[in-house]
Amino acid sequence: MGDKRKIQGNNRKEQILTWLKESKKPITGAELADRTNVSRQVIVQDISLLKARKEPIIATSNGYLYLQAEQEQKMFERVIACIHTPEQTVEELYIIVDHGVTVKNVFIEHPVYGDLTASVMVSNRREVDQFINKINETNSPYLLQLTGGIHLHTLESDSEEKLALAYQSLQEASFIIE
Repeated sequence: MGDKRKIQGNNRKEQILTWLKESKKPITGAELADRTNVSRQVIVQDISLLKARKEPIIATSNGYLYLQAEQEQKMFERVIACIHTPEQTVEELYIIVDHGVTVKNVFIEHPVYGDLTASVMVSNRREVDQFINKINETNSPYLLQLTGGIHLHTLESDSEEKLALAYQSLQEASFIIE
């Protein structure tokens, strides 16, 4: 703690919060203690008080981390209704991901079981290929095969424009049910 001045109370907590928000990697309690010229135990108490204020701080094995990345970037979702054959699934998914859109899931309305949903979570062509390969390797049927090709997807993107362009391209490929 040497010649450095101790950062006091609320100023210290606000400074810790700023450092955590700016950091892309965890910061150890020891490092925070050194930066503020207080003991590690004081840092533990400060972190507890910040968490009590509902700050999204987590303690990892590598230090403290502020969970902000997902919260800062606004994501937009859109549910679309599609129809096509199983063989056209790759084309459909490529159209979507090529617009910078993630396919979160696929779901159908089954006459007996009600809504059936399966996670897809593909955001690029490599992930689409992995998804299709897994379907083929396991010889699993597509949900759309239970409903004559009709199915819905939840799409997610960081902009509404990307969602609109993906939707328009799917319309042009005659995959959208109006």
